[in-house]
Amino acid sequence: MSVNAHPAPRLAARRLAACLLLLPTLAGAQVSSEHCVPPGRWAAPGEATATPIAEQALLRELASMQAVLLGERHDSAEHHRWQLQTLAALHALRPQLAIGMEMFPRRLQPVLDRWVAGSLSEAEFLKQAEWDRIWRYDPQLYLPLLHFARMNRVPLLALNVERSLVRRVGAEGWQAVPPAEREGVGDPTRPSPDYVSWLRDSFDAHRRDAEPEREARFERFVESQLVWDRAMAEAIAVRARAADAPLVVGIVGAGHLVNGYGVPHQLRALGLERVRHLQPWDPAPCDGLVPGYADALFGLDAMAALAPPPQATLGVLLSETEGGVRIDRVLEGSVAAAAALRPGDWIRALAGREVKSVLEVSARVRRQPPGSWLPMAVERRGRTRLVLAKFPPES
Repeated sequence: MSVNAHPAPRLAARRLAACLLLLPTLAGAQVSSEHCVPPGRWAAPGEATATPIAEQALLRELASMQAVLLGERHDSAEHHRWQLQTLAALHALRPQLAIGMEMFPRRLQPVLDRWVAGSLSEAEFLKQAEWDRIWRYDPQLYLPLLHFARMNRVPLLALNVERSLVRRVGAEGWQAVPPAEREGVGDPTRPSPDYVSWLRDSFDAHRRDAEPEREARFERFVESQLVWDRAMAEAIAVRARAADAPLVVGIVGAGHLVNGYGVPHQLRALGLERVRHLQPWDPAPCDGLVPGYADALFGLDAMAALAPPPQATLGVLLSETEGGVRIDRVLEGSVAAAAALRPGDWIRALAGREVKSVLEVSARVRRQPPGSWLPMAVERRGRTRLVLAKFPPES
């Protein structure tokens, strides 16, 4: 379980002690709590308020930092547009830039290097980066950022570790993992009590364990989040402390940054003091906002509040075994039902490409355009047949 994709800013904000924000502000009254941060404007979070910040002064200060962390909700296209805009502005002020991305474990650094060097096509990059297995969010959300790096030959940094390590820590605890199997990650710095409280809110919302097992599971959950935070902080710190270091801009889930609890806290422990963390602000009032929620907020317009378009679905329940991907249930009125798929069918290939995992099937179906046909090779009772699944047009 991760808290990085869907932070609870208001709940988190209530638990934060105030911290200083040394940025110039515009003259005038504070922003109305009805809108909090106007679209296209920067603001500093205060106690249930947000105070406008002069954009150019802010950008100049950010360009002088060791690291700037840009939060996101992973499935929000508007958040990624804001990240791209901010990257471009910082690159104009400080061309010596490196972009760290949570989406990639460290072992994929050579793939990122080949992409930036221009030696991989999009399709080759996504395949070698194991996108559908590791990250799974629509790659169209991230490709503009990746193309920006490639176009300007800005180095990309793989910040993460394998999810298997995070899951193992959540199941066994950090000390149970031998040092040789920690992917080079050092011992995380202890979290603040406020971060522990914030993580408990997230844990309680997802788990219903009985005592005393519940507390043991929660302790391991906290450790797993700290390992995640520490791994990304270490990767950023190594690059930011190198000789002739660039400005490292981190593309990171908002939950790892909010209130300075996660990655910023670990960076400070690693000796990086010139760090700023920024967050996009979807249209909303300032209820519960406090100083330190972020060093600066950028107001998004109503587009950010719109629900993303529904993703294509087959309407099946799948299971994965050594034999492949099996359909266990077909939902009534679904695309799969219209294609006459049945429980017990094995999905062998989609659009001519072999599939061996549920993740491969779900990723391929998710990218299917409205109103299109998807050829499926399906095995039934030992015989393979071609099935055409038709997805409904956009309403």
